[in-house]
Amino acid sequence: MAEHYDVVIVGGGMVGLTLACALGETALKVAVLEAHPMERSWPEASIGLRVSAITHATRKVFERIDAWRGMVERRVTSYGEMHVWDASGDGEIHFDGAEAGAPSLGYIVENRVVQLALMERVEQLANIDLLCPAHWQQWSDDGEALLLTLDDGRQLHTQLLVGADGVQSQVRERAGIETKGWGYDQHAVMAIVKTEKSHQHTCWQRFLPNGPLAFLPMHEHYSCVVWSTTPEQAQILMGDSEQIFADKLADAFDHTLGAIVEVCERGSFPLRMQHTVDYVKERIALVGDAAHAIHPLAGQGVNLGILDAAALAETILSAYDARRDIGGLATLRRYERWRKGQNVAMMLSMDGFKRLFGSDVSALKVARNLGLNATNSFTPLKRIFMEYAMGERGDLPKTAL
Repeated sequence: MAEHYDVVIVGGGMVGLTLACALGETALKVAVLEAHPMERSWPEASIGLRVSAITHATRKVFERIDAWRGMVERRVTSYGEMHVWDASGDGEIHFDGAEAGAPSLGYIVENRVVQLALMERVEQLANIDLLCPAHWQQWSDDGEALLLTLDDGRQLHTQLLVGADGVQSQVRERAGIETKGWGYDQHAVMAIVKTEKSHQHTCWQRFLPNGPLAFLPMHEHYSCVVWSTTPEQAQILMGDSEQIFADKLADAFDHTLGAIVEVCERGSFPLRMQHTVDYVKERIALVGDAAHAIHPLAGQGVNLGILDAAALAETILSAYDARRDIGGLATLRRYERWRKGQNVAMMLSMDGFKRLFGSDVSALKVARNLGLNATNSFTPLKRIFMEYAMGERGDLPKTAL
Protein backbone atom coordinates (compact mmCIF):
# COMPACT_ATOMS: atom_id res chain seq x y z
CA MET A 1 0.00 0.00 0.00
CA ALA A 2 1.34 3.44 -0.93
CA GLU A 3 2.39 5.83 1.82
CA HIS A 4 0.99 9.34 1.49
CA TYR A 5 3.15 12.48 1.46
CA ASP A 6 2.14 16.01 0.63
CA VAL A 7 5.59 16.75 -0.84
CA VAL A 8 8.33 14.39 -2.04
CA ILE A 9 11.75 15.98 -2.65
CA VAL A 10 14.18 14.08 -4.87
CA GLY A 11 17.72 15.06 -3.88
CA GLY A 12 19.19 15.36 -0.40
CA GLY A 13 21.81 17.98 -1.22
CA MET A 14 21.96 21.49 0.17
CA VAL A 15 18.94 22.81 -1.76
CA GLY A 16 16.67 19.80 -1.26
CA LEU A 17 17.38 19.63 2.48
CA THR A 18 16.83 23.38 2.84
CA LEU A 19 13.41 23.02 1.25
CA ALA A 20 12.57 20.15 3.60
CA CYS A 21 13.63 22.17 6.65
CA ALA A 22 11.60 25.15 5.45
CA LEU A 23 8.53 22.88 5.39
CA GLY A 24 9.35 21.51 8.83
CA GLU A 25 7.13 21.99 11.88
CA THR A 26 4.04 22.31 9.65
CA ALA A 27 1.03 20.10 8.98
CA LEU A 28 2.59 18.91 5.73
CA LYS A 29 4.12 15.44 5.52
CA VAL A 30 7.36 15.52 3.52
CA ALA A 31 9.78 12.87 2.24
CA VAL A 32 13.33 13.44 0.99
CA LEU A 33 14.78 10.81 -1.34
CA GLU A 34 18.57 10.69 -1.58
CA ALA A 35 20.16 8.01 -3.75
CA HIS A 36 23.61 8.05 -2.13
CA PRO A 37 24.68 7.52 1.50
CA MET A 38 25.40 10.87 3.17
CA GLU A 39 28.76 11.78 4.67
CA ARG A 40 28.37 12.07 8.44
CA SER A 41 31.99 12.27 9.59
CA TRP A 42 35.49 12.99 8.33
CA PRO A 43 39.00 13.41 9.76
CA GLU A 44 39.11 16.60 11.84
CA ALA A 45 42.12 18.01 9.99
CA SER A 46 40.69 17.40 6.52
CA ILE A 47 39.08 20.11 4.38
CA GLY A 48 36.31 19.39 1.89
CA LEU A 49 37.18 20.30 -1.69
CA ARG A 50 33.73 21.61 -2.58
CA VAL A 51 32.91 24.87 -0.83
CA SER A 52 30.29 27.59 -1.26
CA ALA A 53 30.33 31.35 -0.82
CA ILE A 54 27.25 31.94 1.33
CA THR A 55 25.51 35.32 1.16
CA HIS A 56 23.78 37.06 4.05
CA ALA A 57 20.40 36.19 2.52
CA THR A 58 21.30 32.49 2.49
CA ARG A 59 22.66 32.70 6.03
CA LYS A 60 19.35 34.20 7.17
CA VAL A 61 17.47 31.30 5.57
CA PHE A 62 19.75 28.84 7.40
CA GLU A 63 19.16 30.72 10.66
CA ARG A 64 15.38 30.69 10.23
CA ILE A 65 15.32 26.92 9.69
CA ASP A 66 17.69 26.45 12.66
CA ALA A 67 20.56 24.91 10.69
CA TRP A 68 23.14 27.72 10.76
CA ARG A 69 24.25 26.90 14.30
CA GLY A 70 25.24 23.40 13.23
CA MET A 71 27.45 24.88 10.50
CA VAL A 72 29.11 27.43 12.76
CA GLU A 73 29.86 24.72 15.34
CA ARG A 74 31.89 22.92 12.69
CA ARG A 75 33.63 25.44 10.42
CA VAL A 76 32.49 28.69 8.83
CA THR A 77 34.85 31.43 7.63
CA SER A 78 33.54 34.95 7.21
CA TYR A 79 35.13 37.33 4.73
CA GLY A 80 34.98 41.08 5.03
CA GLU A 81 36.60 42.21 1.80
CA MET A 82 36.88 41.30 -1.88
CA HIS A 83 39.65 42.28 -4.31
CA VAL A 84 39.10 41.85 -8.05
CA TRP A 85 41.59 42.85 -10.73
CA ASP A 86 42.41 42.30 -14.39
CA ALA A 87 45.72 40.68 -15.28
CA SER A 88 45.57 42.37 -18.70
CA GLY A 89 45.50 45.95 -17.38
CA ASP A 90 45.36 48.17 -14.33
CA GLY A 91 41.64 47.81 -13.62
CA GLU A 92 40.68 46.76 -10.11
CA ILE A 93 37.85 47.01 -7.63
CA HIS A 94 37.83 46.60 -3.87
CA PHE A 95 34.73 45.80 -1.83
CA ASP A 96 34.74 46.28 1.95
CA GLY A 97 31.80 45.21 4.09
CA ALA A 98 32.44 48.16 6.36
CA GLU A 99 31.44 50.49 3.52
CA ALA A 100 28.00 48.86 3.56
CA GLY A 101 27.82 48.90 7.35
CA ALA A 102 28.16 45.11 7.48
CA PRO A 103 30.66 43.11 9.57
CA SER A 104 31.22 40.78 6.61
CA LEU A 105 30.39 40.36 2.93
CA GLY A 106 29.61 36.66 3.29
CA TYR A 107 30.89 33.29 4.41
CA ILE A 108 32.88 30.40 2.97
CA VAL A 109 31.55 27.01 4.07
CA GLU A 110 32.40 23.48 3.00
CA ASN A 111 29.45 21.87 1.22
CA ARG A 112 29.68 18.80 3.43
CA VAL A 113 29.34 21.00 6.53
CA VAL A 114 26.22 22.64 5.11
CA GLN A 115 24.71 19.30 4.11
CA LEU A 116 25.40 17.63 7.47
CA ALA A 117 23.92 20.50 9.48
CA LEU A 118 20.81 20.46 7.29
CA MET A 119 20.53 16.68 7.53
CA GLU A 120 20.74 16.80 11.32
CA ARG A 121 17.99 19.42 11.37
CA VAL A 122 15.80 17.31 9.05
CA GLU A 123 16.18 14.35 11.40
CA GLN A 124 14.83 16.49 14.26
CA LEU A 125 11.63 17.31 12.39
CA ALA A 126 8.73 14.93 13.03
CA ASN A 127 6.95 15.68 9.75
CA ILE A 128 9.98 14.97 7.53
CA ASP A 129 11.14 11.49 6.51
CA LEU A 130 14.66 11.19 5.10
CA LEU A 131 14.85 8.08 2.91
CA CYS A 132 18.50 7.37 2.22
CA PRO A 133 19.67 5.61 0.20
CA ALA A 134 16.53 5.51 -1.90
CA HIS A 135 15.85 6.02 -5.59
CA TRP A 136 12.64 6.24 -7.57
CA GLN A 137 12.18 4.06 -10.63
CA GLN A 138 8.98 5.41 -12.16
CA TRP A 139 5.88 7.42 -11.46
CA SER A 140 2.32 7.59 -12.71
CA ASP A 141 -0.13 10.49 -12.61
CA ASP A 142 -3.81 10.04 -11.82
CA GLY A 143 -4.56 13.74 -12.29
CA GLU A 144 -4.82 14.47 -8.58
CA ALA A 145 -1.51 13.03 -7.35
CA LEU A 146 1.62 11.18 -8.40
CA LEU A 147 2.41 7.60 -7.45
CA LEU A 148 6.16 6.97 -7.20
CA THR A 149 7.61 3.49 -7.18
CA LEU A 150 11.01 3.17 -5.50
CA ASP A 151 13.72 0.71 -6.44
CA ASP A 152 12.97 -1.37 -3.31
CA GLY A 153 9.30 -1.70 -4.27
CA ARG A 154 7.89 0.90 -1.89
CA GLN A 155 5.31 3.30 -3.28
CA LEU A 156 4.82 6.95 -2.33
CA HIS A 157 1.68 8.94 -3.10
CA THR A 158 2.25 12.70 -3.30
CA GLN A 159 0.60 15.93 -4.39
CA LEU A 160 3.92 17.53 -5.34
CA LEU A 161 7.23 16.12 -6.56
CA VAL A 162 10.24 18.46 -6.35
CA GLY A 163 13.36 17.86 -8.42
CA ALA A 164 16.37 18.97 -6.38
CA ASP A 165 18.60 16.38 -8.02
CA GLY A 166 21.18 18.57 -9.69
CA VAL A 167 22.25 19.60 -13.15
CA GLN A 168 21.67 16.08 -14.57
CA SER A 169 18.20 15.96 -13.01
CA GLN A 170 16.33 12.73 -13.71
CA VAL A 171 13.11 14.31 -12.47
CA ARG A 172 13.46 17.03 -15.09
CA GLU A 173 14.22 14.49 -17.81
CA ARG A 174 11.30 12.23 -16.86
CA ALA A 175 8.95 15.23 -16.73
CA GLY A 176 10.02 16.22 -20.26
CA ILE A 177 11.11 19.72 -19.27
CA GLU A 178 13.44 21.19 -21.90
CA THR A 179 16.76 22.88 -21.10
CA LYS A 180 18.71 25.48 -23.03
CA GLY A 181 22.30 26.56 -22.60
CA TRP A 182 25.84 26.20 -23.77
CA GLY A 183 29.24 25.02 -22.66
CA TYR A 184 32.00 27.54 -22.03
CA ASP A 185 34.85 25.34 -23.31
CA GLN A 186 36.29 25.82 -19.83
CA HIS A 187 36.98 23.61 -16.84
CA ALA A 188 37.21 24.73 -13.23
CA VAL A 189 40.22 23.34 -11.39
CA MET A 190 39.56 23.37 -7.66
CA ALA A 191 42.15 22.91 -4.93
CA ILE A 192 42.58 23.40 -1.21
CA VAL A 193 45.90 25.15 -0.62
CA LYS A 194 47.88 26.77 2.17
CA THR A 195 49.53 30.07 1.32
CA GLU A 196 52.66 31.73 2.68
CA LYS A 197 50.80 34.96 3.48
CA SER A 198 47.48 35.37 5.26
CA HIS A 199 44.40 35.66 3.09
CA GLN A 200 43.25 38.43 5.46
CA HIS A 201 39.69 37.05 5.40
CA THR A 202 39.43 38.43 1.87
CA CYS A 203 38.15 36.88 -1.37
CA TRP A 204 40.69 37.44 -4.13
CA GLN A 205 39.93 37.13 -7.84
CA ARG A 206 42.25 37.78 -10.76
CA PHE A 207 40.94 37.71 -14.31
CA LEU A 208 43.41 35.86 -16.53
CA PRO A 209 43.17 35.53 -20.34
CA ASN A 210 41.83 31.96 -20.02
CA GLY A 211 39.41 32.67 -17.17
CA PRO A 212 39.15 33.93 -13.58
CA LEU A 213 41.31 32.63 -10.75
CA ALA A 214 39.82 32.97 -7.27
CA PHE A 215 41.13 32.34 -3.76
CA LEU A 216 38.33 31.88 -1.22
CA PRO A 217 39.48 32.24 2.42
CA MET A 218 39.15 29.37 4.83
CA HIS A 219 40.56 28.81 8.31
CA GLU A 220 44.14 29.83 9.15
CA HIS A 221 46.19 30.26 5.92
CA TYR A 222 44.09 27.83 3.89
CA SER A 223 42.08 28.85 0.83
CA CYS A 224 39.89 27.13 -1.72
CA VAL A 225 41.14 27.86 -5.24
CA VAL A 226 38.75 27.96 -8.20
CA TRP A 227 40.77 28.31 -11.41
CA SER A 228 38.69 28.53 -14.61
CA THR A 229 40.74 27.70 -17.66
CA THR A 230 40.79 25.76 -20.92
CA PRO A 231 40.12 22.00 -20.80
CA GLU A 232 43.66 21.39 -22.08
CA GLN A 233 45.30 23.45 -19.35
CA ALA A 234 43.01 21.94 -16.72
CA GLN A 235 44.14 18.46 -17.74
CA ILE A 236 47.79 19.51 -17.44
CA LEU A 237 47.22 21.15 -14.05
CA MET A 238 45.48 18.05 -12.74
CA GLY A 239 48.43 15.91 -13.84
CA ASP A 240 51.16 18.16 -12.44
CA SER A 241 53.06 17.21 -9.32
CA GLU A 242 52.10 19.08 -6.17
CA GLN A 243 55.18 21.33 -6.38
CA ILE A 244 54.77 22.15 -10.07
CA PHE A 245 51.08 22.91 -9.54
CA ALA A 246 51.93 25.10 -6.54
CA ASP A 247 54.51 27.05 -8.55
CA LYS A 248 52.15 27.55 -11.52
CA LEU A 249 49.37 28.68 -9.20
CA ALA A 250 51.57 31.20 -7.38
CA ASP A 251 52.78 32.60 -10.71
CA ALA A 252 49.24 32.85 -12.12
CA PHE A 253 48.17 34.72 -9.00
CA ASP A 254 51.17 37.05 -9.24
CA HIS A 255 52.35 35.82 -5.83
CA THR A 256 49.67 37.97 -4.19
CA LEU A 257 49.56 35.62 -1.20
CA GLY A 258 53.17 34.55 -1.50
CA ALA A 259 54.21 30.97 -2.20
CA ILE A 260 51.81 28.03 -2.16
CA VAL A 261 53.24 25.97 0.68
CA GLU A 262 50.77 23.06 0.62
CA VAL A 263 48.31 21.55 -1.85
CA CYS A 264 45.79 19.32 -0.09
CA GLU A 265 43.47 18.13 -2.83
CA ARG A 266 42.52 18.86 -6.43
CA GLY A 267 39.50 18.30 -8.64
CA SER A 268 38.13 19.51 -11.97
CA PHE A 269 34.75 19.82 -13.68
CA PRO A 270 33.44 21.36 -16.93
CA LEU A 271 31.63 24.71 -16.90
CA ARG A 272 28.39 25.48 -18.68
CA MET A 273 25.35 27.69 -18.52
CA GLN A 274 22.04 25.83 -18.46
CA HIS A 275 18.48 26.92 -17.82
CA THR A 276 15.17 25.10 -18.04
CA VAL A 277 12.42 26.45 -20.26
CA ASP A 278 9.95 25.78 -17.42
CA TYR A 279 10.51 25.47 -13.68
CA VAL A 280 7.18 23.72 -13.12
CA LYS A 281 4.57 21.41 -14.58
CA GLU A 282 1.42 20.07 -12.97
CA ARG A 283 2.62 18.39 -9.72
CA ILE A 284 6.30 18.97 -10.60
CA ALA A 285 8.69 21.76 -9.50
CA LEU A 286 12.43 22.17 -10.05
CA VAL A 287 14.84 23.95 -7.71
CA GLY A 288 18.57 24.70 -7.72
CA ASP A 289 20.84 23.18 -10.33
CA ALA A 290 17.96 21.08 -11.68
CA ALA A 291 16.51 24.38 -12.94
CA HIS A 292 19.64 26.44 -13.63
CA ALA A 293 23.42 26.13 -13.77
CA ILE A 294 25.62 29.22 -13.69
CA HIS A 295 29.30 30.13 -14.19
CA PRO A 296 31.00 30.06 -10.76
CA LEU A 297 32.91 33.34 -11.13
CA ALA A 298 30.71 35.15 -8.56
CA GLY A 299 29.89 32.10 -6.44
CA GLN A 300 26.15 32.68 -6.72
CA GLY A 301 24.97 29.23 -7.81
CA VAL A 302 24.14 27.72 -4.43
CA ASN A 303 22.63 30.99 -3.20
CA LEU A 304 20.19 31.05 -6.11
CA GLY A 305 19.22 27.48 -5.24
CA ILE A 306 18.66 28.25 -1.56
CA LEU A 307 16.43 31.19 -2.49
CA ASP A 308 14.53 28.86 -4.86
CA ALA A 309 13.92 26.51 -1.93
CA ALA A 310 12.81 29.31 0.38
CA ALA A 311 10.50 30.81 -2.25
CA LEU A 312 8.96 27.44 -3.13
CA ALA A 313 8.38 26.66 0.56
CA GLU A 314 6.68 30.02 1.05
CA THR A 315 4.51 29.42 -2.03
CA ILE A 316 3.52 25.93 -0.87
CA LEU A 317 2.64 27.03 2.66
CA SER A 318 0.65 30.01 1.41
CA ALA A 319 -1.38 27.73 -0.88
CA TYR A 320 -1.90 25.18 1.89
CA ASP A 321 -3.13 27.84 4.31
CA ALA A 322 -5.55 29.08 1.63
CA ARG A 323 -6.70 25.48 0.99
CA ARG A 324 -5.47 25.53 -2.59
CA ASP A 325 -3.87 22.56 -4.33
CA ILE A 326 -0.15 22.77 -3.45
CA GLY A 327 0.78 20.79 -6.58
CA GLY A 328 -1.56 22.55 -8.94
CA LEU A 329 -0.09 24.44 -11.87
CA ALA A 330 -1.72 27.72 -10.76
CA THR A 331 0.11 27.48 -7.43
CA LEU A 332 3.45 26.44 -8.88
CA ARG A 333 3.41 29.16 -11.55
CA ARG A 334 3.62 31.71 -8.73
CA TYR A 335 6.92 30.18 -7.64
CA GLU A 336 8.16 30.13 -11.24
CA ARG A 337 7.28 33.79 -11.87
CA TRP A 338 8.92 34.75 -8.59
CA ARG A 339 12.26 33.08 -9.17
CA LYS A 340 12.76 32.70 -12.92
CA GLY A 341 13.28 36.36 -13.79
CA GLN A 342 15.76 36.94 -10.97
CA ASN A 343 17.71 33.79 -11.80
CA VAL A 344 17.87 34.67 -15.51
CA ALA A 345 19.12 38.17 -14.70
CA MET A 346 21.93 36.79 -12.51
CA MET A 347 22.85 34.10 -15.05
CA LEU A 348 23.05 36.55 -17.93
CA SER A 349 25.09 38.98 -15.84
CA MET A 350 27.63 36.27 -15.00
CA ASP A 351 27.68 35.12 -18.62
CA GLY A 352 28.33 38.71 -19.71
CA PHE A 353 31.16 39.16 -17.21
CA LYS A 354 32.71 35.90 -18.34
CA ARG A 355 32.64 36.94 -22.00
CA LEU A 356 33.82 40.49 -21.31
CA PHE A 357 36.83 39.41 -19.26
CA GLY A 358 37.60 36.49 -21.55
CA SER A 359 37.93 38.69 -24.63
CA ASP A 360 41.29 39.54 -26.23
CA VAL A 361 39.83 42.46 -28.20
CA SER A 362 41.94 45.51 -27.31
CA ALA A 363 38.98 47.91 -27.12
CA LEU A 364 37.17 45.62 -24.69
CA LYS A 365 40.28 45.26 -22.54
CA VAL A 366 40.49 49.05 -22.24
CA ALA A 367 36.75 49.35 -21.57
CA ARG A 368 36.65 46.71 -18.82
CA ASN A 369 39.65 48.19 -17.02
CA LEU A 370 38.12 51.66 -17.19
CA GLY A 371 34.84 50.19 -15.97
CA LEU A 372 36.45 48.48 -12.99
CA ASN A 373 38.26 51.64 -11.94
CA ALA A 374 35.20 53.83 -12.49
CA THR A 375 32.99 51.52 -10.42
CA ASN A 376 35.63 51.41 -7.69
CA SER A 377 35.57 55.22 -7.53
CA PHE A 378 31.78 55.65 -7.65
CA THR A 379 30.56 54.71 -4.17
CA PRO A 380 26.78 54.51 -4.87
CA LEU A 381 27.27 52.08 -7.77
CA LYS A 382 29.80 50.03 -5.83
CA ARG A 383 27.36 49.79 -2.93
CA ILE A 384 24.72 48.35 -5.26
CA PHE A 385 27.20 45.70 -6.44
CA MET A 386 27.99 44.86 -2.81
CA GLU A 387 24.32 44.51 -1.93
CA TYR A 388 23.86 42.08 -4.81
CA ALA A 389 26.96 40.15 -3.69
CA MET A 390 25.53 39.93 -0.17
CA GLY A 391 22.17 38.75 -1.52
CA GLU A 392 20.32 41.78 -0.21
CA ARG A 393 18.71 42.93 -3.47
CA GLY A 394 15.67 41.59 -5.29
CA ASP A 395 12.33 40.14 -4.27
CA LEU A 396 13.48 37.93 -1.39
CA PRO A 397 11.51 35.25 0.47
CA LYS A 398 10.49 36.16 4.01
CA THR A 399 13.01 33.74 5.50
CA ALA A 400 15.83 35.60 3.73
CA LEU A 401 14.93 39.03 5.14
